[in-house]
Amino acid sequence: MASLFKDPSKLSVYRDRRFPGTQEEFEAALLASLTVYVGNMSFYTTEEQAYELFSRAGEIKKIIMGLDKNTKTPCGFCFVLYYSREDAEDAVKYISGTMLDDRPIRVDFDWGFEEGRQWGRGRSGGQVRDEYRTDYDPGRGGYGKMVQKELEAQRELVDYGVGFQTNAPPQFDRADRKRGYGDRNDRGDYQRRRSAPDMARRATDSDSKRDANQEPEKNPRFREKGDSDDEDDDYDKKRWR
Repeated sequence: MASLFKDPSKLSVYRDRRFPGTQEEFEAALLASLTVYVGNMSFYTTEEQAYELFSRAGEIKKIIMGLDKNTKTPCGFCFVLYYSREDAEDAVKYISGTMLDDRPIRVDFDWGFEEGRQWGRGRSGGQVRDEYRTDYDPGRGGYGKMVQKELEAQRELVDYGVGFQTNAPPQFDRADRKRGYGDRNDRGDYQRRRSAPDMARRATDSDSKRDANQEPEKNPRFREKGDSDDEDDDYDKKRWR
């Protein structure tokens, strides 16, 4: 359990870039500060829960919850102000690394709260660490903001059918139109061309049947069986006159 406690010789594990002063002035402010910074909190942890835990280290003057600057909702950090330096040191020594709302929290000395520091500094409104986080953390809104935007963009592509053309009408180019795969008139031409051989074949069969039913034309120079002999007699009479 002792391994969870922070080394009291270290004032803070991070350097606030917005501190208006030098590194020496920053360390001096940490040595005199009555404020601690609490990180790695769940978005759903309430001020009452934080008060109940940190009041065990001493009397609390004020708690300021960190808020998303866009939604004005908690975004995973807070500032706890004590009345005495000793209580602030006890909070860093004994509370850092303990569980709050099923999460191990981090407690550091802070150089002092100023108005405006309660807002998240990330581009999306929350903390910077939640902008590029790639792991899924249900206590801090799921995936990081950048990953969430990418997932939302992919969902929009699926919702609007982009990239999935299964229901899209077929596309035809000029070559397809020449083959009869174009608009309604082109399809009609294609059907007519397709049925033309059948129509020609039916017409040929019909003509063949019709010719079979007709009697062949008689050649006057040849006599068929059953013709009358009177025709030859008349022909001979006319010839010798």
